[in-house]
Amino acid sequence: MAQQLSFDLPAKTALGRDDFFVAPSNAMAVALLDPGFSWPSGKLVLTGPAGSGKTHLAHVWASQSGARIVSAADLTEAMVPELATAPVVLEDVPQIASDKTAQEALFHLHNLVLANGFALMMTGRAAPNLWGLSLPDLQSRVQAATHAELQPPDDALLAVVLAKLFNDRQITPKPDVIPYLVAHMDRSFAAAARIVEQLDRLSLAEKRNLSRPLAVRLMSEDRSVAGETRVAGTGG
Repeated sequence: MAQQLSFDLPAKTALGRDDFFVAPSNAMAVALLDPGFSWPSGKLVLTGPAGSGKTHLAHVWASQSGARIVSAADLTEAMVPELATAPVVLEDVPQIASDKTAQEALFHLHNLVLANGFALMMTGRAAPNLWGLSLPDLQSRVQAATHAELQPPDDALLAVVLAKLFNDRQITPKPDVIPYLVAHMDRSFAAAARIVEQLDRLSLAEKRNLSRPLAVRLMSEDRSVAGETRVAGTGG
């Protein structure tokens, strides 16, 4: 009998517009990214929890507008003149809350991009008034931007997110796996990403198809670990 081979292939994330499922929790953000819509301030702050689709929507908008995508932590003053010749996406802006040099670069980029007639998108997890930027002029400009918030998922969106995460990993779970996960997992995008990764590794390690019994075992183990953590935390 031929030996079964398993390959731990890297996940390939699909970031096209057709790969993004529109639901009540993200409909406003999607509408604001329509090519025919101009942000009143020329700038948009897109926020939401980890895995909620900020990067996905940033890539969708960038592909439509010709914007360049830069991590805020990588931004330098020397990059500003060239970046300001086109629309820009600055990802994870709260990460530079204690980096005055990066904030000054973003302040100059903000002003120059808008002065040149281009749009600016900034992303972060929390609402912009909670970003805590130490440069007051930058913080005030961030808060003046149009704000779109991605909400935690409902059941329908969570099911689609799980399906997409499995597809990114080239996995086809049994039909009853996703309904089971939706009914028993934490209601967050981060939990969905973690569970899909763990199930992928577990099925590869055991050379088994991704079935409901495998999902049940993983979720039971997760609950056991969480319970042990809570018990340990009560000691003093």
